[in-house]
Amino acid sequence: MSEQPATLLSVERQDHLLILRMQRSAKRNAIDRALADAIDAALNTLEDDPTLWAGVLTGDGSIFSAGSDLRANGDYVTERGGEYGVIRRQRTKPLIAAVEGAALGGGMEIVLACDLVVASTNARFGLPEVCIGVIPTCAGLFRAPNALPLNLARELILTGDPIDAQRAYHAGLVNRLVGPGEALPEAIRLAERILRNAPLSVQNCLRSVNDFVAASDADGWQLTQRALAGITGSHDQREGVRSFLEKRPPEWQGR
Repeated sequence: MSEQPATLLSVERQDHLLILRMQRSAKRNAIDRALADAIDAALNTLEDDPTLWAGVLTGDGSIFSAGSDLRANGDYVTERGGEYGVIRRQRTKPLIAAVEGAALGGGMEIVLACDLVVASTNARFGLPEVCIGVIPTCAGLFRAPNALPLNLARELILTGDPIDAQRAYHAGLVNRLVGPGEALPEAIRLAERILRNAPLSVQNCLRSVNDFVAASDADGWQLTQRALAGITGSHDQREGVRSFLEKRPPEWQGR
């Protein structure tokens, strides 16, 4: 039996704030078609409802998201939001990521697509795609260098090793660092601080900042496509994904 959207994503409204919680914990909140559609629908509501002024996106408490569900074979792109319903979305309402546990691969790319980040000390951030012979295809190759010091972004992308929340905080990726279990409450407090301001002022400021940052996105997507073309159909790409699913070390051949 397939999972139902209502069980995959809880959506709660608190006055002008919309809180989204991914609940596919059995799959480490990996994004498939159903979860992407649920996120997309909720963020459409956030953007289209004039009485909603901010949003918070979080996981189920033990993990934020492990990124793409490899068994989805890339079927997680939505019309308005792009990958996962959020990666290519044009937004004017602030979206805060509240991170407990791991935000890896596409999970980190979701974090990079948000406007602010609150993390607990047990959070981890990483782009481990090279460990299984693939690449970050959801903007990590250009948003990570924008959000982090260049050499730290290179380290994440080239080693595949995650960094802890403390390092992410000192690097500027994380806005608020809190104790375990406190990421969502602190994200709500941060959102409430924003909600005390004039909503149209916030929305127009955010749109201007995000448009400025996204001015080079077209080049970033083109270079990501070039990187993807360089591995597509290779032995190592097939071996990496196969070994991951089979839970064994990969045997690379560099071809």
